[in-house]
Amino acid sequence: MTTVSIIIMVIDTQFPTFNLSLPSRNREGILRITGFGSTWNYQRFLWVVPHPEGVVWGPDGYVYAGGEAGQIYRVHPETGAYTEFANTGGFILGLCFDGNGNLYACDNGNDCVQKISPDGTVSVYSSGNAERAMSVPNYPVFNAEGNLYVTDSGGHHERNGCLWRIAPGGAATVVSTQVNQFPNGLALSADGQWLYIVLSNLPGVVRVLLAADGTVGTPETVVELPQTIPDGLAFDAAGNLYISCYTPDRIYRFSLNGELAVMVDDWESTRIATPTNIAFGGADLKTLFIASLGRWHLTKGTMPTSGQKLNYPVIE
Repeated sequence: MTTVSIIIMVIDTQFPTFNLSLPSRNREGILRITGFGSTWNYQRFLWVVPHPEGVVWGPDGYVYAGGEAGQIYRVHPETGAYTEFANTGGFILGLCFDGNGNLYACDNGNDCVQKISPDGTVSVYSSGNAERAMSVPNYPVFNAEGNLYVTDSGGHHERNGCLWRIAPGGAATVVSTQVNQFPNGLALSADGQWLYIVLSNLPGVVRVLLAADGTVGTPETVVELPQTIPDGLAFDAAGNLYISCYTPDRIYRFSLNGELAVMVDDWESTRIATPTNIAFGGADLKTLFIASLGRWHLTKGTMPTSGQKLNYPVIE
């Protein structure tokens, strides 16, 4: 088996540079990346999703993904069998669920956050407020209290993005204009105190402290990723942060001790192609689902550590 060796530069200079070998695909076409003492196998399992950006694990045990023409797909995590159970007519970006089984979708085509009920009924949850309309709603995440935090990316390199907080019921407030460098994917820390935010034009990840009243603190840099465009985030149960990149076709792991490492890199841009959002799922939360915006498929792989459980708050 031929290998290609790359050098990964750890951002914090207290950690050394290290080598990671990237094996070629086997005869089944499965991309196998070895690192950290374990092997992850990634394979495509659903081919019909046109340019998916968003993917999320639902509380009903299914995977959900969105398409470029407003499609919302419900996907069996093992077989890949799917149904298109809703359509917003827009362009679906990030996704999340509440505890009632409603799906919330950032809809770039309609400049709003859509609420999709379990029967597929679509309604606008929020499009901003009287002072500011949403421009590029990109990714949503609930905290335990039912506040929905949403990134609004703005223009590429225009530094006009922001972070919204949508209170239960739909009242929207801009809680930060400091995270303005194309804010993108989001992830909450396990204790719910910190909101991690991808800034695609930093490029890197920052975090803000969430106050009890829903306001946020000053952004703190977590990690910078030069010469990349990071996009999605997900935590595992051990507290490691996974960062998927719009470009290159790569997913990083940022560990608790501050070490940045490449977990998977598809130099052929086939198994993962412009990986945007990522989500842990499966019965044991050990399957990582990956949306490939550059192609027409979802990818999945088995992970050595379960993902962090998400909040599914009941919204009255």
